[in-house]
Amino acid sequence: MERWVVDISEWDPSPQDLSFALSVLPPSEQSSVTRYVRLEDRKRALVSRLLQYALVHQVLAIPYDQIVINRTLEGKPYLECDEVCVDFPNFNFNVSHHGDYVAIASEPLCLVGVDIVSIVIPQDETVIEFLQSFSSYFSSFEWHNICTAGTNDDVLFEFYRYWCLKEAFVKAIGSGLAYDLDKVEFHHSCWANISVNIEGKATREWRFWLLELGKNHLVSIARGHPRSASGSYMRTLRRSEFDEKEYHAALHLPNVGFVSRTVEQLIPVSHKAPVHHT
Repeated sequence: MERWVVDISEWDPSPQDLSFALSVLPPSEQSSVTRYVRLEDRKRALVSRLLQYALVHQVLAIPYDQIVINRTLEGKPYLECDEVCVDFPNFNFNVSHHGDYVAIASEPLCLVGVDIVSIVIPQDETVIEFLQSFSSYFSSFEWHNICTAGTNDDVLFEFYRYWCLKEAFVKAIGSGLAYDLDKVEFHHSCWANISVNIEGKATREWRFWLLELGKNHLVSIARGHPRSASGSYMRTLRRSEFDEKEYHAALHLPNVGFVSRTVEQLIPVSHKAPVHHT
């Protein structure tokens, strides 16, 4: 189980630095980065992919040139994994980026979803006007809690907390936002002991954490049963059913904190350092 985060605002790469970091990735992944025009978008896409390869390499000891990461039809990344994953029957990971941060989380057995939100105050409309377009994604219970949270800032923060959790859930199951988010209703005690009702029914097959990253950023983690995976993602898992004891032990593993990483730490030692000529 790993939790890594990179603050990309602290990375100010030269064109040579970007090209060097990009060269770590296979050509197919490089084109997924270079299609972005804005530097900030390229940085997020690049660091997201570097995190995936670095984490797989560290956890499973697979050489970089042998790592194969594909994506489902819904865009969820997964590792093509054969005998190397024997000790981790459902090794899976999820990445998220928003604002200044890019994060990755992995689990050995349970599904995992991670989501980052950068809390931005609307500039051209009021908070209420901004939120109205999202009302259909929340249950009446959640929407009431959002709208009665207090000041405009309180309302905005409450909205982002719920949104962050919903995103982590749908990313864990691999369904994308096509899922009926209003049927995923979160309950909590001061944003601890978070639980979820799905289609009106409480479930004990999921655990959630909501944390502050700093600089008005939140990150959430979702951990759940593999049988909840969407069809296309389910087919990438080695196992979807476990005996109750094995699954319960995995579900209730303590959540670990996020470890800060720099971009330089994501570059494999075997990759030669760039040589700058003057």
